[in-house]
Amino acid sequence: MQTPFYLIDKTALLRNLERIQEVRRLSGAKALLALKCFATWSVFDLMRVYMDGTTSSSLYEVKLGREKFGGETHAYSVAYGADEIDEVVANADKIIFNSVGQFKRFAPRAAGLSCGLRLNPGVSSSSFDLADPARPFSRLGESDVDIIMPIMEQIGGFMIHNNCENADFALFDRLLADIEVKFGRLLERVSWVSLGGGIHFTGDGYPIANFAQRLRGFGERYGVQVYLEPGEAAITRSTTLEVSVLDTLKNGKDLAIVDSSIEAHMLDLLIYRQSAKIAPDAGTYGYMVCGKSCLAGDIFGEFHFPAPLKIGDRLSIQDAAGYTMVKKNWFNGVRMPAIAIRELDGTIRQVRDFTYDDYVSSLS
Repeated sequence: MQTPFYLIDKTALLRNLERIQEVRRLSGAKALLALKCFATWSVFDLMRVYMDGTTSSSLYEVKLGREKFGGETHAYSVAYGADEIDEVVANADKIIFNSVGQFKRFAPRAAGLSCGLRLNPGVSSSSFDLADPARPFSRLGESDVDIIMPIMEQIGGFMIHNNCENADFALFDRLLADIEVKFGRLLERVSWVSLGGGIHFTGDGYPIANFAQRLRGFGERYGVQVYLEPGEAAITRSTTLEVSVLDTLKNGKDLAIVDSSIEAHMLDLLIYRQSAKIAPDAGTYGYMVCGKSCLAGDIFGEFHFPAPLKIGDRLSIQDAAGYTMVKKNWFNGVRMPAIAIRELDGTIRQVRDFTYDDYVSSLS
């Protein structure tokens, strides 16, 4: 295949899904794919076997989850518009409101659905202010129990998302204990609680048995169905971005320019000023690998190789599933990476290609 393209490896994906299934079995919790992180529906045929459904952040994600994944479809939005709420309701099994104001305004139009509310405990595991749902003056959820109490008879459940890239079970345990202290008298009055995503329980060495026991105990204590919303945890280490070297030059360092762009194709790394990962990254020849857009900071990172890079060499950028395909864009008109899947039998098939016509149709 012509680069650039995202390559999703179903065998690697399956390892994550089997761990999710084990947590479901041991804990009684249900797992919903967070579409804000990963929404490439061509692999939903495999994912739906190991997960219970999807959770969303917008009308279009709700519809995608209902049409392409199936199972339970949870709807959430920071703010619903009056022009979209009826279509959201028509495609959801549960709907979660971000504020008491939104709940009062739109819950009457969600008859037949279990209506939930997002809670904000005021603490999180995030080390990035940009992504911290508990940052000062956060708009993400309600934190005042006294404001929530008057509508408790109408609330079916709560969603709480305060884990962000959290691979530390002890920290998860402390955050959950804090939630119980702050909101325990609310939790015992509903039938379900979603603990959101950001918990990296599919990582190597994570104490799955302890995690599952904590979830089961939480569910039993409050008499609720527990939900998890894995995004990265479901797809971590399953996908690469395959690129080719277009040019090399030297300006204080050896530079290699590839046929992709971190600005256009792995935007999250640029936003958080993180380096990409390349495998293998070993050898005596160091290069700064750069994207082909005109943005001066379009740089994937600095890596090492066993031999000098030359035009046409293929590089595999690792862990390129989460918050990549859902954020890819047409900056500079750089060719959009195709999407390919390596099936469980090892065969590779291209499932999507993007052309000049797609670029033109995205504009006006």
